[in-house]
Amino acid sequence: MDKIGILNKENIVDLSKIKGSIWFDGEIVDWQDATVHLLTHTLHYGLGVFEGVRAYNTKEGPSIFRLEDHTARLFKSAETVSLKIPFSQTQINDAHKQIIKLNNLTEGYIRPMCFYGSEGMGLRADNLEVHCMVAAWEWPSYMEPEAREKGIKVKLSSYVRQVRNPVSSAKVNGNYVHSIVALNEALEEGYEEALMLDAEGFIAEGSGENFFIVKDSVLLTPDLDASLDGITRRTILDLAKELNIKSEIKKLTVEDVLSADEAFFSGTAAEVVPINSLDNKQIGEGRRGPITEELQSTYFDQVRGIRYKNNNWHTLVE
Repeated sequence: MDKIGILNKENIVDLSKIKGSIWFDGEIVDWQDATVHLLTHTLHYGLGVFEGVRAYNTKEGPSIFRLEDHTARLFKSAETVSLKIPFSQTQINDAHKQIIKLNNLTEGYIRPMCFYGSEGMGLRADNLEVHCMVAAWEWPSYMEPEAREKGIKVKLSSYVRQVRNPVSSAKVNGNYVHSIVALNEALEEGYEEALMLDAEGFIAEGSGENFFIVKDSVLLTPDLDASLDGITRRTILDLAKELNIKSEIKKLTVEDVLSADEAFFSGTAAEVVPINSLDNKQIGEGRRGPITEELQSTYFDQVRGIRYKNNNWHTLVE
C-alpha cells in the first residue's frame, strides 16, 4: 500500500544525494562528507536530542520562525537526559542562519541534533563526546494543499504515551520509535495520521503533532502530561488569544473528540492540518471549520511575515 497518503509528494527527496553544506561541530563540511562512525552510541541506543525548525520566505528575505524557542527547547531536552551540549545557544542559533545562507535557501526545513559519539558502547559508557550538527534543505509544505481544506482521516492508535515522564516529553531521538510505529499502523489501515492516547486513556497527541478541538467556539487542547510542549502549539494558543478565541487546556476524551465541531493537528512540519474524521467517524462538518480556518490562515500569515505582530518570533537570515 502507498504509505505517502496526503504527504506532499514534493517532499520525497533522497537526502543522501543533496549537494550542499552542513554545520558539524562548529565547522562547515560538505553534505556528502558529513558522516559518523557505525558505532556511534546514539545510533545504537537513541540517546540524542533534536529539533525541527522552519525558515520561510518573507518580504525581508529568509526568516527562521521561533528559532530561539526551538534552541531553548533543544537545550532543555538535553538537560533532561543529562547530555551536555558543548556549544552555546547563540552558537547553535548562528549555525542555523549560516547554513540557510550557505545553501542558498529562501525556505527550508532545519534539523539541529546533538548526539553521543563512538568512544564507548553499552549503557554504562561514560567517556562519550557530544557532537552537534545543523542541516537544512528545501522542504515544501508537509501536506498536500487540498489537505489544508478537506482535512485528513485519523486513526485512534493502539499505542499509548507515557504520562508525566520528563524523558518521554522531551524531544529525544529514541522517543520517536513510538511515533513511527503508530503512524505506520495508521497508514497501513488506510488512514493518514494517528492520534494517541496516554496511559490513563486521555488524548495525548498525534505521531508528530499536537492536537486541538473546537467545541461551542472554544479552542481546547490537552495538557502536556503526555505530549511535547510544541512550539507551534504555543503559537496557536498565542494567536487564539490575539484573535479573541477562547481557549482552554484540559484533559480530553475520545468522546470529546467525536462530539467536537472541529479538530486539527499542529506542528512545525505539519503546520496546521484539519482533521475530518476519527476511525471513520465524522468530526463536525467533516472538513475544515471556521475557527480552524482562521487560525490556519493567521498562522501562515504570521510565519511568512505578513502580519505586523510578534516580530520577535522571526530571525532574519542576513
